This record gives sequence, structure tokens and C-alpha cells, in this order.
Amino acid sequence: MNSLEIKNLCKNYESFSLKNVGFSIRSGEIRGFIGRNGAGKTTTLKSILNLVHPESGEIFFFGKPFSGNEKEIKQRIGYAVGGVSYYKLKTIKDIVSITKCFYENWDDDLYKHYLEVFSLDENKRLNDLSEGMKVKFHLTIALSHGAELLILDEPTSGLDPVSREELLEIFLSLAENGVAVLFSTHITSDLEKCADSITYIKKGEIIATADMNDFINSYRLVTVSDTNKKADNDLFLGVCRTKTGCTALIRESDAKKFDSSSVSKPTLETIMVHLEKEEL
Repeated sequence: MNSLEIKNLCKNYESFSLKNVGFSIRSGEIRGFIGRNGAGKTTTLKSILNLVHPESGEIFFFGKPFSGNEKEIKQRIGYAVGGVSYYKLKTIKDIVSITKCFYENWDDDLYKHYLEVFSLDENKRLNDLSEGMKVKFHLTIALSHGAELLILDEPTSGLDPVSREELLEIFLSLAENGVAVLFSTHITSDLEKCADSITYIKKGEIIATADMNDFINSYRLVTVSDTNKKADNDLFLGVCRTKTGCTALIRESDAKKFDSSSVSKPTLETIMVHLEKEEL
């Protein structure tokens, strides 16, 4: 069953629009949501949850339309986003004592478990936490009521490498138990460690939704000189300069047209960087 399904989602601002955004996520799937700043990731996530109001589109959670079922559905999902400060001078304990009243399935034992996992002191005021610890607090809230779907906007932002690794392991454990995870991030190496699939948004439009390995394997990186940069322009999906020349992104099917010694498999990050530099 799909935990989330979005069809033809549109949201218009004066200088930016989401254009017919659509994708779905299965239960137990970890989906990375990528795109450069301003591409529409946060607008999409907020539109999904009715935190901003889209002009059109259909949104289904667990097979039910969000419209008319919002209260029930929000009991079954967790949402965390960077930059939310709650009441800065209140302690974690005080904030949680209010927040948990909104969730029928709040689990105090689970809450205490994640306090320990993330090394959070519930007697500390939110204002006294580092940015990384604030992220951990937001995630603790999202994880403490048995959510079946997590929607997370930059959840690893501000975390040190060890904490990021711990969080990714939590995602993998949750997915094994049927929890779906949708998270946006700029740290694409995190996605390569845990995501089953990715959705790539560019200028408000979805340009790819695919299995992670299939997406990466469909591209190759080729080292080129400035002299042949223009000659093979029709094969290049994007070009970046290096200290020794240039690298170009090509389709895997075009790799045979180049010297094999100059061709390599890209990372998700290099694919994204090159696709965003498509204009030569």
C-alpha cells in the first residue's frame, strides 16, 4: 500500500510555481527528495501537509484523501523541519508535556528511548541547545507517537557525522518495520547509504523519480578537455570545471562513444551538480 500519493500538485507564488508535482511512496520505503535551494522541496512538503495551501492537486495518505481526513491522518504521520524554534525559553520537558496531548498514540517509553539515543537532556531550555541538538529534538517529537510515515525537511542538517549515521540507522530500522520515510537533504551521501529511491525536483517540476541504484547507473561521468567540450555538446547533460580540465555528465548508453579510461561511475552528488550546470 502507498503511504503517500501526490497527483498534479500546483502551488503558485509571484516568482515561483510548483507544476503538477506527483509521486508516491510505499510503506517501508525510504525516499530521498533532492533539488537545489529554491527548487520547491520545502514548498512541496508544506503543501502536502496543508501548511501552505496549493491551488490544485490530490493528496492521499494510506489510501485516504487528505481533504476531509486531516485530523486522523496527522495522528499517523511525523513531521520535522529545521528552523522551527517552538518556545525558546521553555524546557524540552515543558514543550513535550503540551505537544504529546495532541497525539493519541504518544508513547512515553519511546520518547525516553529517543532522548537517550540522541543524548538530550529534557531539563534544558530549547534556547540552550545547539542547532544540531535542536534537530534531534524535532526528530524525537516526530518519532515518539508511532508514526507510520515520516516527512522530514533537512533532518540531518547541523548534525555531526556520527549523529547522522545514528539517524540513518534509525531510518533503516523503522523501514524494516513498515514505516515510510520521505526526507529532503543536500547531503546526498546520506541518501546513498539508506534511501531506496529518490525524487528529483528542479524549478518546481519533478524531473525524475526512480530507484536509487537505477538512477545512478543511468549516468556516467567523462573527463574532457576544453577543446572537445563544445564538440560533444549534444551528448553532455552538464559540464563542470576541474583543476585539470572538465568533467561532463552523459547517459550510460553514450559511454561507449568515449575512451573507456576517461569514463567513470558518478555519485548522486556529481549527477545533481552536473544536471544543475546544463547550460554551457
